Amino acid sequence: MPRVRSPKRGSRSFSPRKRAKSIAGRIDFWPEVDEGPQLLGFAGYKAGMTHLFLIEDRERVPDYGKEVKNAVTVIDAPPMVVCAIRAYKRTSDGLKPLTEAWMENPPADVRRRAKPLIETAPDEGLERIASDLERVAELRVVAATQPRSTSVPKKRPDIMEIKIGGGTKEEQLDYAKGLLGKAVGISDIFKSGESIDVIGVTKGKGFQGPVKRWGIRILQPKSRKTKRGVASIGPWHPARVMPGVPRAGQMGFHHRTEYNKRILLLGSDGERVTPKGGFNRYGVVSGDYLVVKGSVMGPAKRLIKMRRAVRRSRYPEEAPRLTYVHTEYLRGGEDG
Repeated sequence: MPRVRSPKRGSRSFSPRKRAKSIAGRIDFWPEVDEGPQLLGFAGYKAGMTHLFLIEDRERVPDYGKEVKNAVTVIDAPPMVVCAIRAYKRTSDGLKPLTEAWMENPPADVRRRAKPLIETAPDEGLERIASDLERVAELRVVAATQPRSTSVPKKRPDIMEIKIGGGTKEEQLDYAKGLLGKAVGISDIFKSGESIDVIGVTKGKGFQGPVKRWGIRILQPKSRKTKRGVASIGPWHPARVMPGVPRAGQMGFHHRTEYNKRILLLGSDGERVTPKGGFNRYGVVSGDYLVVKGSVMGPAKRLIKMRRAVRRSRYPEEAPRLTYVHTEYLRGGEDG
């Protein structure tokens, strides 16, 4: 019986497949919103996976109105501290920092990660931003996570820039002034039923061969030289290996963005979603959290950045009706 042939897995859209520069994801684009002013992003830590049952509310699917099971990811998202306001100007080379204003007496944990670049009173920085407001193209806040409020075993927070969207520049500046030095919760930015984009770094799997990395076929036992490789890596001319040929190399620890992940549940009581004994390799979610449909890149404890969806979503905007959230002991393969 002939062996079943399958196409090569893997897309060249993700080339080059090399290790990410940083374990923290980067956000290169922010959406435009009409309502505002408002923050457009947040950050949290991946706790693990579980499952829940809900009433399907998409009208154009066969299971509409029925109870269905969904695999979900729980993200531990304690409040973030707004440490600074940063103004950007637009140049021929893109956005460049214009000036910034840091909060007075940043927490000691924030100084572990980034010492304020301008050791001045916040009023002076805010005055500089207000005086150059006509040159300002974007206003962002510098926010820090609070890992001490999670089960992540570290003290140094992760720093994230979050764009302020909607409204005029004057309204955005007044909004940012009200947030400077305060903590912002996940419920202040997102709501249940909303679709968001998640940005992070995938699990690292090291140096792998072409069978595992690309999913190519294992050759017959009597093949010459090798079985776990391609039979021919190309012609004599051009005298080089073309980019589409599956080769061994780095697998995993890649920077990825997943679009339109729906928030199924959002709350402040982590016991509602924490399984008995805690999540494997993470622990207990004790504070604010959000539950998104499907999987999220990276292992447990990985920093996950979230932003407003930049693409139109097919999910309804209203929150779905949940009937059951699994909080019993997790099996070995159900924790993400």
